[in-house]
Amino acid sequence: MPPASIDAARFREVLGHFASGVTVVTATEDGPVGFTCQAFAALSLDPPMVLLAPAKSSTSWPRIAAAGSFCVNILASDQEALARSFSVSGGDKFTGVAWEGAPVTGAPLLAGVVAWAECELEQIHDSGDHELVTGRVVSLGVGEGLPLVFYRGGFGTYSV
Repeated sequence: MPPASIDAARFREVLGHFASGVTVVTATEDGPVGFTCQAFAALSLDPPMVLLAPAKSSTSWPRIAAAGSFCVNILASDQEALARSFSVSGGDKFTGVAWEGAPVTGAPLLAGVVAWAECELEQIHDSGDHELVTGRVVSLGVGEGLPLVFYRGGFGTYSV
């Protein structure tokens, strides 16, 4: 059966109605590297695993993949500027950004995040214009505050 023809703008519009958290995925490969990622989810409890889907066009992802490990930083509601700066291709995204090395791999753990998961890279699968990546969680933690949320093309926050 031939694939259905779906308009890309309509696809983006419809799926934009699914609110997601916002993360910055980081690693250390010849210096710190990272990118903003909304395509992130928990995958497995046993073993503890996550998944993410970086675009094949990303210039940061190949460096993170080469590092073999990464840290998923779940951004706080006051970190929209950080999300925007890490979504831009090129340049030194870490200028003026406070971070420390995560406990196991040393991947950048960004200051002020609401939570984080440090991972060893497990598998990479070809998935259209993205790659589907699985990571085994080796350490994790929780900060304070509310998460940054992305919905219908814009940033917002979750209220309790």
